[in-house]
Order: sequence, then C-alpha cells, then structure tokens
Amino acid sequence: MTTTDSRPTSTTRTPSPDGVAQVIATALRSVVGGELPVHLTAWDGSSAGPVDAPHVSLNSANALRRLIWHPGELGVSQAYVTGEIDVEGDLGETLTHVWDVAAQRGLSGIRPTPSVIATVVRAAKELGAIGTPPVAPASQAKLSGRLHSALRDRQAIHHHYDLSNEFYSLILDPHMAYSCGYWTSDAPGYTVEDAQRDKLDLVCRKVGLEPGMRFLDVGCGWGSLSLYAAEHFGAKVTGVTIAREQKKFIDERIKERGLEDRVEIRLQDYRDVRDGNFDAVASIEMGEHVGEKNYATYVDVLRRNVVEGGRVLVQQMSRRGRFPGGGPFIESFIAPDMTMRPVGETVDFFERGGLEVRDVHMMREDYVRTIDAWHDTFESNWDTAVSMVGEEVARVWRLYMVGSSMAFRDGRMGVDQILAVKNDARGHNRLPMVRPSTWS
Repeated sequence: MTTTDSRPTSTTRTPSPDGVAQVIATALRSVVGGELPVHLTAWDGSSAGPVDAPHVSLNSANALRRLIWHPGELGVSQAYVTGEIDVEGDLGETLTHVWDVAAQRGLSGIRPTPSVIATVVRAAKELGAIGTPPVAPASQAKLSGRLHSALRDRQAIHHHYDLSNEFYSLILDPHMAYSCGYWTSDAPGYTVEDAQRDKLDLVCRKVGLEPGMRFLDVGCGWGSLSLYAAEHFGAKVTGVTIAREQKKFIDERIKERGLEDRVEIRLQDYRDVRDGNFDAVASIEMGEHVGEKNYATYVDVLRRNVVEGGRVLVQQMSRRGRFPGGGPFIESFIAPDMTMRPVGETVDFFERGGLEVRDVHMMREDYVRTIDAWHDTFESNWDTAVSMVGEEVARVWRLYMVGSSMAFRDGRMGVDQILAVKNDARGHNRLPMVRPSTWS
C-alpha cells in the first residue's frame, strides 16, 4: 500500500545549509534516544536516518508547526491526514516499526527536559516552523454543548456515522455490521461476512431468542442484528438509533425483505426508551458512546426494559490506562466523547445496576481480523472513497483502521460480550443450569 501525496510542499524561509532533515534529526536525537527510527526526507530534498528503515516524507514546515503546538499523537495525526507527513509503503508496518524502536529504547512516557525543548524550538525557528497554529483539519470533529447532553451526543454520532451509507458500504460486509465479528473458521473461503453472521447468530442464541419474542436492539447501527433476529429467529424487534442515515438505510432493508410486521426502527435517544417488557435486550458497541457519568443510566435503561428473568447482552470495547476515549487521534477525528474502561469496571456497573453478569466472552483477537478485513476492503475501494469524501477523510479512515488493528493486536484495547440477567425477587431467571456449548 503506497500512501504518497503529490501535493506541493511549502516552507517560509530558505532551508538550512545542513539540510532540513539533518537539522530535525540532530534536534530530536535526545528525544528519540539516538538515530531517527525512520528514513526521513524533508521538503527541501534532504534526508536523514537509516536508509533501510521505513521511509517518511515531511512535505511542509506546517507539519513541524503542528507538532510544536500539539506534540505527540494529535500533531502527527493532523499532519498525516492533511498530507504534510506521508509514509511510503505499508502504514501499519511503519507504525509497528516505530513502536518497536520506542519500546527497545525505553521511550514510553519520556518527558523532554527544558534543554531538549529549547533545542527543538531553536531548530523549529531555524526551519521557519515557529508561528501561529495551523488551522485544524476540516475532518477534525467540532462539537459544542454540555458533555453527553442529548444535543452533543447527536453531534458526535452525526460526525462519525452520517458520512453516508454509501461510504460505509466501501468498508463493511453486506450485513453492514460495524462491530467485531466472531471468527469460527480458518478456512480460506471464510470471510468477514461469515464472521459477522456467526456473531449475530451467537448474540441471538445467548439472549435466548425464540419466535414471537420481543427484542430490543439499543444502538442498532445499520440494522444487522435487528434484521437477523427477525429473519432467522422470528423475533419482533425494536431498534433505536440517533443516526438519521442509519434509520433510512434500515427502513429500506425492512421493506425489501418484507419485515414491516416484525421490525420497527426508531430515531430515538436510548434514554427515552421506556417500553419495558422486552423478552431480551442487546446493545452492540454502543455503550462506549454514553460516557462515564451516564453509564449507570445506560445500564438502568437496559435493566428496566427487560422482563424479569430476561437476558441482556452488551458487546463493548475495553481499555486500560490513559486516554479512555482511545487517544488524541480517535477522540479528535473518529469518536469524540467516547469512553472505555477495563472490562471488570463495566461488569461492576452491571452488578450495581441490578443485573447479574453470567458470562464474559473476550474477543480481542477477533477484532484484529475484523478490522484487517475492513481495511483490505477499504483499500480496494480507495479511489471510490476519495472521490466520495475527499482524500483527507479517506486518510483519516486509513489511519483509524491501521491504528485500531494495532491497538487490539498489542492488547492495548479489548472487546467483550457481557451476558447478564435480570433476576426476579427470588433470584430466578430463564438461564439454563449448564452453560450451552453454543456459547463458545
């Protein structure tokens, strides 16, 4: 995969006699613990760093200016999506190499000393990178209002999900399932579509769906679970979403498949669902978007809308350490206001909220395979995606998928299916005494 960008480069003063790349390499030597981990080519044609390392191009002094104002992940991400920084060859291999070098040199958590900062600032000044901050990329999220108010949540969902149904079809499988699949086979002909089917089937079996049962799908996405539950298990389904494009898409599929009497999709905030008496409830990778302060409310919505003895299943991403939203890039470009936590803390929310957790199924490796399949599909549709949303947005999504796959691969993030039950006053429920082998 080649990610070179042919846009013209720019700078604001004559390049250093030593060459821009060499000035940068010298200034960063103490920051990166030695030689640059990549082979860097700057806008003046100069280069530095090992010739056998991944090749990175610095196309504009604006990239340095972004890094001065936003050191680390955010500045690099802004420069990458705008084409001010580019990578030759495979982006994932380059990022993996940089991570490996950083680990070998013990660079995690390094805080530059005042003298290092002064050296970097002098180099930036010499190269014309000192000035007002560049304008944020157009693809960066711009939200307003109180955190996780209904209005702000709609803005966040609109930013991520309403690009267009056609755009997501360039990434997802025919089910349009935008969540981790369940890979049950290594056969060559087994695809992400099969894995998503097997995930949908697994969810329906775990919540015990039978013909005629009322099933609530909270945060129904493009309807993959709602439609599957109705078609293959005979359930009467209510799905809720606050993304207008998603509802439009599902409604069309409902009509195409003649499911008007079995599936209803509402444009509705999860907090406003008050029907109750659903035989089963599921919510697939929606809980990350409700926020830490609202998570108890989210659990209460799931609990009070299921009958006594009924089951609730949540599939949700988990994360430890800093950046519960996924890091500066994800939080700024992809899923603003998202919150993740270790799976044990989510289990605690369920238990304190009156639901008994009976099964936790960790699926981290499944997400690596799912995202890699999405990425392959996206790259095969690259030209169409660029013509549809522009190169900047396409580069955002390339970086998103590459980085996400690495995060799950390296264990910095996980994804889990949590099956809970709402016991009656005597602690009774509808779960079988023996854990079925079909939950494996």
